[in-house]
Amino acid sequence: KKIVATTRVMFRLTTTLLLTSRAASFIVNPSFARTSAASYHATSLMARKPGVSEPSEIIAFVEKVGSENVVVVDARNTNFALEAGDEATNEYAPIAGTQEGVRPQALNIPYDRTNKSMDLAAAGLTEELGTPIITHCGGGGRGQKAKDFLLSKGYTNVINGGGPEDKECWAVFGEL
Repeated sequence: KKIVATTRVMFRLTTTLLLTSRAASFIVNPSFARTSAASYHATSLMARKPGVSEPSEIIAFVEKVGSENVVVVDARNTNFALEAGDEATNEYAPIAGTQEGVRPQALNIPYDRTNKSMDLAAAGLTEELGTPIITHCGGGGRGQKAKDFLLSKGYTNVINGGGPEDKECWAVFGEL
């Protein structure tokens, strides 16, 4: 039983490293995306939250619009008293706008669970409704709420990228 359990753990670690490596190859080598976006298929070790795009969908989205045109909307909150989980993900994936030169295409527009809204004007999000946008939070729940909010405001080109807890997805867009 111990050998079987150890083998399963090693398989999961190997699979995670392989998938993360393939997704990271897209960022380092855009030609990887051109040849692999249609065939890339990731298997998640943990179930994704509802609405979170698969890594292959995120790769295809970024490839289609060009990584330089993507706006990343980070729905996490810098007030960790309101969202304690955001402090943990901020440790290894800085919230947009909190570190100079890090994640230059990302805007921090926290999703307010109480008011079910986001302050788009204060964050400086473009009013161009066709702008390609990837939303995220820590793992995708608020990222989906942010996506739904943006769609309700007329934005038409929005996907939910999950967040740094979903390492496969994060590897595709986390540096933007």
